[in-house]
Amino acid sequence: MADPFVHESAYVDAGAVLGADTKVWHFCHVMAGAVIGARCSLGQNVVVMPGTRIGNNVKIQNNVSIYEGVELEDDVFCGPSMVFTNVINPRSAVSRKHEYQRTLVQRGATIGANATVVCGATLGRFSFIGAGAVVTKDVPDYALMTGVPARRSGWMCECGVKLRDETLQLTCPDCGRQYSVRGDKVTPMENGQK
Repeated sequence: MADPFVHESAYVDAGAVLGADTKVWHFCHVMAGAVIGARCSLGQNVVVMPGTRIGNNVKIQNNVSIYEGVELEDDVFCGPSMVFTNVINPRSAVSRKHEYQRTLVQRGATIGANATVVCGATLGRFSFIGAGAVVTKDVPDYALMTGVPARRSGWMCECGVKLRDETLQLTCPDCGRQYSVRGDKVTPMENGQK
């Protein structure tokens, strides 16, 4: 694998860790204490704060800030200008650094452009947050969340295609993977890919 690439206009502070083959593009700032895995891409104007952890193969599009308390697992996609928060009730004149809440984005999740994720939420594996949605609570694995506030409007395949509902079973019309449904929980079926 290749060494990390950092554009000449970007700043990577001493003490930040960049994995192999990671690319940090124009006007980014990666602060000391941030840990970024291999094969990641940080688009233009991305800020990564101290103490944050970003897994492998994560794509962070333009104008996204990864604040303290946010953790992105492997294969996460953050769309352009999406927003994380880390304090529930911010005030300019009141320091709330001791109140930062954790936000966990689990493996394979996608967050669409201009979506907002309010701190304290966990976004489940392979969940899909639609463009402009506002997430205010935990999101189940494979859930498609849309609207303000975000509500589940379907289920998504690991390949990123909306699943076809067949009562207690879901099938991906694109790759053929199959999933079982039990209440508000979706799980891949054994030999789930046709």
